[in-house]
Amino acid sequence: MISVALDIGATKFAAGVVDAGQRVRDVRQIAVPKQGVWDACRELLLGVAGQERVGAVGIGAAGPVDVRSGTTSPLNIQEWSSGFALVDAVRELFPGAGVRLAVDGACLALAEHHIGGLRGVRDGLAMTVSSGIGGGIISDGKLALGRTGNAGHVGHIVVPGSRERCGCGGIGCVEAVASGMSSVRWARDHGWTGRSGIELAQAAHGGDAIALAALERAGTALGQAISSAAALLDIDRVVIGGGFAESGEPLWNPMRAAIAEHARLGFLHDLRVVPSQIDHGATLVGAAVLATEYEVEQA
Repeated sequence: MISVALDIGATKFAAGVVDAGQRVRDVRQIAVPKQGVWDACRELLLGVAGQERVGAVGIGAAGPVDVRSGTTSPLNIQEWSSGFALVDAVRELFPGAGVRLAVDGACLALAEHHIGGLRGVRDGLAMTVSSGIGGGIISDGKLALGRTGNAGHVGHIVVPGSRERCGCGGIGCVEAVASGMSSVRWARDHGWTGRSGIELAQAAHGGDAIALAALERAGTALGQAISSAAALLDIDRVVIGGGFAESGEPLWNPMRAAIAEHARLGFLHDLRVVPSQIDHGATLVGAAVLATEYEVEQA
């Protein structure tokens, strides 16, 4: 009997078999189709499982999610955006298996707490800064899920002065200001001609004034949001991963400057903000923890 980890991303799905050390092997990945999304996901899971009996499945999904009903409503997957009963579908595919769902940010926090920058930390925040911004919370040594499972959605902290429209429908969310996609859009609106966050970071390192301004704007907004989250949660560690977070000093210097300016309360003096050391697949690692700990708790 095997355990399976599944990552439901905005543009790709990945799945693999969980080994005894909560590592994920035999990983397969597919692009998210515009139609027949569950059919594609189903074939991915069956391909990973092969002829083995599946005893547990851990799922990290782009949100929002509702862990009470086992549904996910990813903003960027149109076919599922009004809610898809993912847990029920997986249970039907693997009868008798224990299935646990968490938002991808929560899986990120689990991964960092088990093998990454939050290991040994009782109160911390894990963030991803990529095409979007998400996160998960470790509180008193445990994963904080919240009422519906969406605790840690730091991408929707509102930053001062911003009137940018967010994909969630709100205005001024840090995701609308500081994500890779948002930063590229802002730079292009101001005359830059590149198309990706990687190109934007390269241009900033090359001294391009618009690219530097875009990353300074993003870093400042991230620092403001982190300062607010740290004061609210009383944490002493923030770990940041994701492709856009790898933009280097043009992003991190203004972020740290904003934290120094805003995180002034005495209990925040020991706050550390560090880059993630998990190269790839953090959501899958967290989903693997979900799968294996589900088996332990149900034993």
